[in-house]
Amino acid sequence: MGGTAHAGTPEGLRSLRANHRGGTRTIRPVPAFWLININVIVLRAWFKSAMQSGESIHTLTRLGDRAGVFRDRTHAGEVLADMLQGLGVAQPLILAIPAGGVPVAAAIAPRLGAPLDVAVVSKITLPWNTEAGYGAVAFDGTVRLNEALLPRLALSQIDIRDGIEATTAKVTRRLRRLRANRPLPALSGRPVVLVDDGLASGFTMRVAIKAVRNAGAEQIVVAVPTAHARAAREIAAEVTALYCPNICGGSSFAVADAYERWSDVNEDEVLSILESFFPESSKVPA
Repeated sequence: MGGTAHAGTPEGLRSLRANHRGGTRTIRPVPAFWLININVIVLRAWFKSAMQSGESIHTLTRLGDRAGVFRDRTHAGEVLADMLQGLGVAQPLILAIPAGGVPVAAAIAPRLGAPLDVAVVSKITLPWNTEAGYGAVAFDGTVRLNEALLPRLALSQIDIRDGIEATTAKVTRRLRRLRANRPLPALSGRPVVLVDDGLASGFTMRVAIKAVRNAGAEQIVVAVPTAHARAAREIAAEVTALYCPNICGGSSFAVADAYERWSDVNEDEVLSILESFFPESSKVPA
């Protein structure tokens, strides 16, 4: 479920194999569009379940379970901005999670007439794989480890301690460079929209939510262009509402798949965007 037919398969058909009485039998080839339709049905069933459980999830079903639905992060932000027009709150603060969330949020804030700022959060990465993480550190010092994952990683206490220290130092450096002398705006009693470029596991977003809540925010909305269905549902349960136009099911998910053009966003790009919102205060030495 959630797979796609391999290129070159005749007439877009895919042969499925299954275990049967200790052996393997071949099931009649299934049209690829059947698989897509099955995935859509499952996604709709999940969405109905989410709605019945009281979770406030706003999505665009026409974009669900599809790849390449956004040209780039700016286009994704424009789509989200249109969705957020119905947010119904006064003077929300848009908080982007650097780095990828900043160009998305920069397209949202002007369209909502809302101020933009950053919520610096960084994942604690594995010593042998900087793309994979087992926790995150937030701008207020909040640290959260993925306790369910840790037993499978064979990390020592020293490894974990070093990872936390290195990530804390990274967050501190980013705060200095991206926020300069600007204090975090007062969040108490003010609606906050947390923005990133996507949710895979959602772990970093959970830490951002906790930090923003610690700072006094009561009404927290999460806005992301794309998300795995499980992460979307888990995050929605922790906030006022989740806005995500492209929710995908299946066993395989990558945030990058939602974009036609995808590349990492570096800090220079983030700083350049922020300088357009804070032309004086954000110019600090690297």
